[in-house]
Amino acid sequence: MLTAKELEQGAANGSIDTVVVAFTDMQGRLMGKRLHANYFLDGDISEHGVEGCNYLLALEMEGDPVPGYDMASWERGYGDFRLAPDMATLRRIPWLEGTALVLADVSWLDGSPVAPSPRQVLKRQLERAAELGYTAMFGSELEFFLLKETYEEAHAKHYRDLTPSVPYILDYHILASTYDEPFIRQVRNGMEGAGIRVETSKGEAWPGQHEINFRYADALTMADNHVVYKNGAKELAHLNGRSITFMAKPDHTWIGNSCHIHSSLWRQDESAFAGETDVFKQYLAGQIAHLKELAVFIAPTINSYKRFAAGSWAPTTLAWGHDNRTCGFRIVGHGEALRTETRIPGGDVNPYLAFAALLAAGLAGIEAGLDLPPALEGNAYESDAERFPHSLREGIAALEGGTMARKALGDDVVDHYLNYARTEQELFDKAVTCYERERMFERG
Repeated sequence: MLTAKELEQGAANGSIDTVVVAFTDMQGRLMGKRLHANYFLDGDISEHGVEGCNYLLALEMEGDPVPGYDMASWERGYGDFRLAPDMATLRRIPWLEGTALVLADVSWLDGSPVAPSPRQVLKRQLERAAELGYTAMFGSELEFFLLKETYEEAHAKHYRDLTPSVPYILDYHILASTYDEPFIRQVRNGMEGAGIRVETSKGEAWPGQHEINFRYADALTMADNHVVYKNGAKELAHLNGRSITFMAKPDHTWIGNSCHIHSSLWRQDESAFAGETDVFKQYLAGQIAHLKELAVFIAPTINSYKRFAAGSWAPTTLAWGHDNRTCGFRIVGHGEALRTETRIPGGDVNPYLAFAALLAAGLAGIEAGLDLPPALEGNAYESDAERFPHSLREGIAALEGGTMARKALGDDVVDHYLNYARTEQELFDKAVTCYERERMFERG
């Protein structure tokens, strides 16, 4: 990471001339401004922040403003909010010359937090955990496809018939992953240089699919690292004349991209889960009981639900089991390392919102003293365990009909993301897809 003093020194000697101030929008993208390093320092930006239009938290994926958001609208004039740099996140971006990045919290001009901002949603759940005496530790494992086309070429091809970097499954395959190692090594070393502790990389379960894993951390740091990595990996792909996608299901003939999320609660320096304590059981029971209601935060797009298919490595149920990859919740690790691995989210997930949802559900289980159902033995795909929603429409209905999310997250957050999800569904319902044309253009 980079200290304020090191930034001053870098600006003085010319090694740093640009500071990116960014926050994460609803879709999980970094949004913000590039500032000259001298202006960042001379203008006391670390103290006063920079301003951005509040429509940035009221946009759909294409960048169009959407009605129905209480915090931002044409009627309210689409005013500004403030991006307040969290200087603890300041870091070099080694793959961009002379560049540093700092993540920001989003606040109104009077200093009050913008509650639906993803980082604020997570911070509120961390406050709840702290009130109960816990620190939440998280790790996220993002999968992606590496493709031979550039982003420009992929766009020109309408993202169809793209070429995976390796033409066969490379799961754990050293030779096959060696073919992509020049790029993967750049990502590993780039992230290490950006202050993210790298552990491993490996080939994954489909042609051209990879996973790079990082050291677990407190939930906020892990979410920050997740978004820096995801954005940076795309930038590195562009710089190498390649493209990568974290899309949950890029093609119906491919396996999906997952984002397995590991979590545990700690008291000071000791795990509250070690030995499968009551806290562990109640936390897991809460996630099982409430994740259906929180599906919009875990699987946020139409495409998210295309991953969920039997025998696909993506779970379809809310079952849990010990080291059982067919379950939505896989329990791994021993002693202090015991943790839940939630296998439901895909690579399209916004980590702040997903972490917040999982934590909110787990804390609700602890507060209510929920009983943990028995572990599932065998194949969860073929079990009678409760199913996770199979469509965004079903996820919306679950959130609309529930009460836990409003109690834990607040009405303003739930209403904001219900509008987001309803908009996603409405836009899809209006679209004519390739599936329809291919079936109906001639024969319909």
